[in-house]
Amino acid sequence: MSDPSHSLQRLPRHIAIVMDGNRRWARARFLPGVEGHRQGVRAVRRTVDACIAFNIPALTLYTFSSENWKRPKEEVSSLMNLLAYHLRDEMESLVADQVCFRALGRVHELPDVIQQQVHALEERTRHNTKLQFNIAVNYGGRQELVDAARSLVREAMAGTLSPEDVTETLISQRLTTAGLDDPDLLIRTGGEQRISNFLLWQMAYTELVFLPVFWPDFNADHLRQAIEEFGGRERRFGAAV
Repeated sequence: MSDPSHSLQRLPRHIAIVMDGNRRWARARFLPGVEGHRQGVRAVRRTVDACIAFNIPALTLYTFSSENWKRPKEEVSSLMNLLAYHLRDEMESLVADQVCFRALGRVHELPDVIQQQVHALEERTRHNTKLQFNIAVNYGGRQELVDAARSLVREAMAGTLSPEDVTETLISQRLTTAGLDDPDLLIRTGGEQRISNFLLWQMAYTELVFLPVFWPDFNADHLRQAIEEFGGRERRFGAAV
């Protein structure tokens, strides 16, 4: 079978996605908002499969932000239940597909059942190498930087760290994404053009692609479109032409 990534000239090593538009998708169809989130889960599965087919090494999805707790309690409860169900339901598929799973964010603040499922899934898939699949859950870019700063301050107060020791590399090692490559490409669905407190440190030189499609409709063709746009850009990382 031919390689689906063969016609793509330049592939990003790490794709991050803001999955926006679930509720608007549902509203346009006169459906409850939770149905949009349910259909969004199917788009997650399609995207994981497409990344494997396109030979993308890493994928990070913005699943639940630290600001999402401000949503109505009924919606938050539905989202947590949906997350718990699919973490359990997808385990065997991720294991079989050789996907390595990792959760980013303040996982320790999530309901106990989700914490347990996250840790179980991370342990079951930790040696898989086909795709590094990350979900950012209870995650916020500013909060992540605050947590990193607190970690460095504690070390300084203990006398094990001096100001001169603090480097970009050291800060990166204190982030929840430690050990991951920074994203080459950010995709946001839903038509909005902002990054919404997502991977603020890591996206210093990330290419941004905004698509008008709602997340539940996102598929491999949309992913290919974004990758092709990425491939046509010149990345200079601050250097002169």
